[in-house]
Amino acid sequence: MHPVMRRGFDNSKYERIQSEHIRERVEKFGNKLYLELGGKLFDDYHASRVLPGFEPDSKLKMLSKLSDRIEIVIVISATDIEKNKVRGDLGITYDMDVLRLREAFQQRGFLVSSVCITHYYGQQSADAFRAKLERMGIRTYVHYMIDGYPSNVKLIASDEGFGKNDYIETTRPLVIITAPGPGSGKMAVCLSQLYNEHKRGIEAGYAKFETFPVWSMPLKHPVNIAYEAATADLNDVNMIDPFHLEAYGKTAINYNRDIEIFPVLNALFEGIYGESPYKSPTDMGVNMVGFCIEDDEVCREASKNEIILRYFQALNRLAQGEGNESEVNKIELLFKQAGIDTSYRKPIAAARERAERSGLPCSAIELADGTIITAESSPLLGPSAALILNAIKHLAGIDHDIKLIPQEMIEPIQHTKTVYLQGNNPRLHTDEVLVALSVLSTTDEKCRRALEMLPELKGCQVHSTVMLGEVDHKIFKKLGVGLTCDPARKP
Repeated sequence: MHPVMRRGFDNSKYERIQSEHIRERVEKFGNKLYLELGGKLFDDYHASRVLPGFEPDSKLKMLSKLSDRIEIVIVISATDIEKNKVRGDLGITYDMDVLRLREAFQQRGFLVSSVCITHYYGQQSADAFRAKLERMGIRTYVHYMIDGYPSNVKLIASDEGFGKNDYIETTRPLVIITAPGPGSGKMAVCLSQLYNEHKRGIEAGYAKFETFPVWSMPLKHPVNIAYEAATADLNDVNMIDPFHLEAYGKTAINYNRDIEIFPVLNALFEGIYGESPYKSPTDMGVNMVGFCIEDDEVCREASKNEIILRYFQALNRLAQGEGNESEVNKIELLFKQAGIDTSYRKPIAAARERAERSGLPCSAIELADGTIITAESSPLLGPSAALILNAIKHLAGIDHDIKLIPQEMIEPIQHTKTVYLQGNNPRLHTDEVLVALSVLSTTDEKCRRALEMLPELKGCQVHSTVMLGEVDHKIFKKLGVGLTCDPARKP
């Protein structure tokens, strides 16, 4: 048996202590807490890549321990509806994502009580979306733009500010405020609710649940640098929390947006309650991730790979005319902070060397035991499909010269692709190769053994000398493989 990727993060400990910590925070505020949820509640692949062992849906599993006490409000900005803003990772608009999130939460047994449309000033597209939600039986509320937000505290914490917003009716002790993406107005929704609850005689609390940056880890720890690389397009910068340092004499890490907004938050808390429950932005957080790392070295390695992965993603976006150079430049600076360059990622050199020799698109993978496997494009297979076959053959101890999928099986598939489906590229993609392998595995022992090796690719790193299509990206993601591509189009 080949070695499996080392684990750096204790997921079961995380699920246990994180849910406990949130439960304590709810009780601290007299059983009504608005929890602003930054980042992804499920499908958190960033966290699972930089903290090997962290499951992409572990936050959901953790919260399901409290599901009978939770209700979820999904927030969307009217400005984002108007602009048809799209989620980069999924390619769907924010308004479609609201429905997707709602369905995903409900399927997992959570109560999604309503949708709140923020930054509203009578936009037609927002009205149309609201009407659509109401036809579906979904309660909706609107929150308005407030002049001088967030600095005009006197106006904000008054009947002309938060007091104008719809009061979102909630019935459970823990209200999670989430959204399709950043800038949706989650924090303002929480604060508006605090104000309107207070008017009704309820002293609700506010907390923030964000995984990164990890407040209890050093500023220049690769895990925190990787978060900066992931948000290079937002210009987020990790900083030492000056309020925390002053209040407690302890170093904690936060990011610029939360530090900048804290004096305003404090003033708003004072405006609502007469005093603030928090001495620093770090105090507001409930994140316990930093206490569940069991192998720091593994997380450092994974995070350095993630920084390089984000760099290539930025280069690819630039090549496709979607990104900007400042994002690339920022990540290059982060390389220096992390003490790495692209040579840290071994498959890059291996794939490029083979491409140099063959003149063809090539790919390479580093397996758990450090073995590097390479592949090149052929008339039958694309470079990533060939790579997966070569890797699982190696892991299953099958001789490299043995062809798992006979040519006479590949050719009819190519015929269908090019003739019946009018495709330009006859080569088989990763998904097509895996389907063919699955069909053969019922009668061919070698194909069955090779398929059984697929889970062993989890946590491995791949590099391709050309940009790959969406299908290949999705397959590598499902296999838990980190993928980087040179910003070159397929010839």
